[in-house]
Amino acid sequence: MAEGLMDFTDSGFDAEVLQSDLPVLVDFWAPWCGPCKAIGPAVEELAGAYDGKLKVGKMDIQTHPNTAVKFGIRSIPALLFFKGGNVVETIVGAVSKDKIEDKIKAVVD
Repeated sequence: MAEGLMDFTDSGFDAEVLQSDLPVLVDFWAPWCGPCKAIGPAVEELAGAYDGKLKVGKMDIQTHPNTAVKFGIRSIPALLFFKGGNVVETIVGAVSKDKIEDKIKAVVD
């Protein structure tokens, strides 16, 4: 996994995401999802660029379905931005790196 990029699980989600002091970007994805693979490199790159300001991680909905259900994930890729334990921004579908970074800036600033 790329520098700054975490691997979130159902069991560790509350501690790693909801109780985080930093804002968090969670990339809900699955190995069979083409659009997920398409945005993966951008998410990894942004994880490195915002290391220390934003926690970034991927969550495989096939391996860890409970959290996806809890947050109503119906389409992937789905990027949820958390701050203070709450979802503050959402992106669904394959989008450009610039669009993801615009949301990151809104959450981090």
